Amino acid sequence: MAKSTTPTLLQGTLDLLILHAVSRGPLHGYAIAQTIHLLSDEVLTVEEGSLYPALYRLELDGAICSSWGLSDNKRKARFYAITRRGQKLIAEHQGIWERLSSAVDRVLAREPR
Repeated sequence: MAKSTTPTLLQGTLDLLILHAVSRGPLHGYAIAQTIHLLSDEVLTVEEGSLYPALYRLELDGAICSSWGLSDNKRKARFYAITRRGQKLIAEHQGIWERLSSAVDRVLAREPR
């Protein structure tokens, strides 16, 4: 079986990406996934099976809120928007991500013995 070359997201990273996407303005689920895909230069793909549970969790946490509206193709869709709590979480999660990615960079920069 061939290994996938598509990177997988670390736990907690998806929440940060979703919050960043909706901080740009209210989006429906498909548009959130597309925004993440496009902003990552088409490297990251968010599957529905991961996206919608994360949206549900973020809404329960008060980081996002949702309302019904019409998508560009005139279909009824749930739109998600960031809340003040979500904005605070972006700052917290981004700091954690920066520390984590910096630590990984340091490990990878070291020569093997």
